[in-house]
Amino acid sequence: MGKARPSVIDLAFANPFLLPLVKSWEASLPSTGSDHVPITITLSAPSLNHKPPRPRWADTDWETLDPIVKGFKVPAAPSCPGPRQLDEWISESLNRLVSLLKEHTPVSRPSHHSKPWWTPHLTVLRREYHKAARAARKHDTPHMREIAGTSKVGYFKAIKAAKNKHWFSFLLAATPQSLWTATRFAYGRAQPCFPSLPGAETPQQMNNVLLDHFFPPKEPFSPPPRLRPYKSAPPLTTEEIAAALSKCSPTSAPGPDGIPYSTRKQVNKINPSILLKILAPLVLLGYHPTSLKGSNGVVLDKPGKPSYDSPSSFRISVLIRTVSKVLERIIAARLLAAARLRGLLHPNQCGSLPGLSTYDACLTLTNDVRTLQRPRLKVSSLFLDIKAGFDNVDNKTLARILREGGIPPYLVSWVSSFLGERSCTLVFQGAPGTPAPVNVGAPQGSPISPLLFLLYVAPLHFGIPWGLIISYVDDFALTVASLSYRGNIRKLQSLFDKL
Repeated sequence: MGKARPSVIDLAFANPFLLPLVKSWEASLPSTGSDHVPITITLSAPSLNHKPPRPRWADTDWETLDPIVKGFKVPAAPSCPGPRQLDEWISESLNRLVSLLKEHTPVSRPSHHSKPWWTPHLTVLRREYHKAARAARKHDTPHMREIAGTSKVGYFKAIKAAKNKHWFSFLLAATPQSLWTATRFAYGRAQPCFPSLPGAETPQQMNNVLLDHFFPPKEPFSPPPRLRPYKSAPPLTTEEIAAALSKCSPTSAPGPDGIPYSTRKQVNKINPSILLKILAPLVLLGYHPTSLKGSNGVVLDKPGKPSYDSPSSFRISVLIRTVSKVLERIIAARLLAAARLRGLLHPNQCGSLPGLSTYDACLTLTNDVRTLQRPRLKVSSLFLDIKAGFDNVDNKTLARILREGGIPPYLVSWVSSFLGERSCTLVFQGAPGTPAPVNVGAPQGSPISPLLFLLYVAPLHFGIPWGLIISYVDDFALTVASLSYRGNIRKLQSLFDKL
């Protein structure tokens, strides 16, 4: 400590994020003989929030887990429970299962410097290289320098060979679904743009500005005080769960619990009764628990924007728990069948529906345009996009549409419960990581949200004399025909006002 000397920090380019670290400052030092006055500043050490180690789900010890999962018992669900009581039961059941899985899953090193291509052989070579380098510095002889140089060349050649081997093995195992991953590895990932929003000087203020923009507050949903089973609800089956899991990609990013689809599929393969006993009461009661509504909202910048000083230059990718998305797929399949049976979806609605794609929308549009042109009419189309369509789905309005359309009551009740009392934790650089209540729209990233949006906008497909309305999710095309283009403009303006 006697040899310690003071250090110099130039704060000419300090930013607001340094301010919380400044404990005190004073100009008590003697003059330096120039126009600069030295200032004594006391800084507090920043708290380092290291990311916790993540489980390596690909290396889960299923051989040991197999008999344990087979004997796993889900506690009996409460009969006629209140929402809070059911939430506690769901949380307890899922937490027991997650804890069991994590006990038999190794964790990765909590460092972003971890290298997937590293091998035990490289560890040995690195140890020998450092040993030879230390010996060469201690005994500076030509022989020792030659040994250190040879060890260094062999070590770095082995690193290059390990990287190439890992890359080629990745390409050999690549699938069409991993094409973009390979491209990102080859060309590198673009540096994400950090939000720089006016009036937001701290991470908490930035978090609040983004939440207010993407999730403006609305009237909160009030669940019933007591939940009762619906007699019209068909019981959930293991076949429905297996069908929902088969449509889930194992590479999809998991939600707040971090459990991927591959782990859910393996658990269901070993013991199908676990998910059945957990999800069956939710279908029967027409209720989606609050414990499954939490999500992570990853803030992503839209490429090609001239500036990033507005929330509209970003988008939110919502990551939901995989067990919740399994239930959402099951409800979506049942709701789609009921909606088609009762004619709640318009024939000209395409996208997010099985068997209807952009090809069908383009084919329908070109066919109708050519049909209208045959009697020598002038045809014009107006293309529209519903801004923030999913975020503007109103819970009460959608429930009324479903109820009046003859949808079974348990599905209407589940949809209302699913859209209400949600929460989201925004994820961006320096984010505070605090969950915030969200009472707006249908969450993007949910398997059922596109179907709910299609049912919500289906009434916009009204009939047009000498024309038609086609939509692909939130993109609409209004097509009209008349004897002149001027007449078409007046018709399209009138239709736009009606919409």
